[in-house]
Amino acid sequence: MSPLIHHYGWSDALQQSFQTHADAGLSPARVIVQQRGPYRIISDAGELRADVSGRLLHGAGDGDMPVAGDWVAAALRPEEGAATIHAVLPRTSAFIRKAAGRAGHAQVVAANADIALLTASLNADLNLRRLERFLASAWESGATPLIVLTKADLCDTIAEHVAEVQAIAPGVAVHAVSAMSGAGMEALAAAIGTGRTAVLLGSSGAGKSTLLNSLAGEERMATRDIREHDARGRHTTTHRELVLLKSGALLLDTPGMRELGLWDAEEGVSTTFADIEGLAAACRFGDCRHVTEPGCAVRAALEDGTLAPERWQSFEKLQRELAHETRKGDYFARVQQKKLWAGRHKAYRALVKAREQE
Repeated sequence: MSPLIHHYGWSDALQQSFQTHADAGLSPARVIVQQRGPYRIISDAGELRADVSGRLLHGAGDGDMPVAGDWVAAALRPEEGAATIHAVLPRTSAFIRKAAGRAGHAQVVAANADIALLTASLNADLNLRRLERFLASAWESGATPLIVLTKADLCDTIAEHVAEVQAIAPGVAVHAVSAMSGAGMEALAAAIGTGRTAVLLGSSGAGKSTLLNSLAGEERMATRDIREHDARGRHTTTHRELVLLKSGALLLDTPGMRELGLWDAEEGVSTTFADIEGLAAACRFGDCRHVTEPGCAVRAALEDGTLAPERWQSFEKLQRELAHETRKGDYFARVQQKKLWAGRHKAYRALVKAREQE
């Protein structure tokens, strides 16, 4: 086996599990570029363009098609610079979101990442609620989240922003960096390490491509300035690409996502909001709706300021979103859920009004 594919994460354990495909005459490869049209894969025979076999194409269910970062079994034709992908190997992690404009469908954004680099810019577009959403998806994916606050050279209140982010992401490492000045980049590279795959995730304008270029030590991705009037970004990356860094780490760049629809992320939400889950467990009643019940630890935390109303609202919103799919076909469940949220919102508005009168 050439060392080339090992640079992209291939291991002896993967080779052992690949034996059935090897017996069928197929070779292991990793998807390094995903865009409209043919894939690009890296294999023992080098980099090749690849199409999907008809059987895989027509038999694939939601999320079964190859994505950037996937390990695949392919028939290689190096003399043509081409290959055919016949199977996708089991994934160790998968970042999944609800497919935009396709109700009831999921989209796998990236596969087999060890680390999810959740990027947010230290400008007017820094959004804690959006970060909570990305955190939930990252925890659900199986990758370890790491938050990267970019454009530190443009911010005078770095410590305050870092503290705000740490408050909503306990236990998650937070790095404030500037790809332009180099501040914090050495520590971030050390956190990623060598031989691991990290996926860059975040909204448009978060500086993912600039970050990748800095870590790679060369211009690998095109970059664009953010809009001046609202500090928001415009899409630069239009495809997904896995880049081998000089450090030996692998970095997967993805297009910016203004909206991230959660998909089957109950565990991820529970991990992200472990503080609220802990409060709910301390309520007097096991079926507490956190509205007007006596002994409600959640209401008590909201009233004494231990729990920020914005964080509680964010938790409720994500819970509502997750419950939506399972309720769609159940009329009685919809009625009960509507009553529950109406009561919660009424109680929340009363709490806000009482605070304003203090």
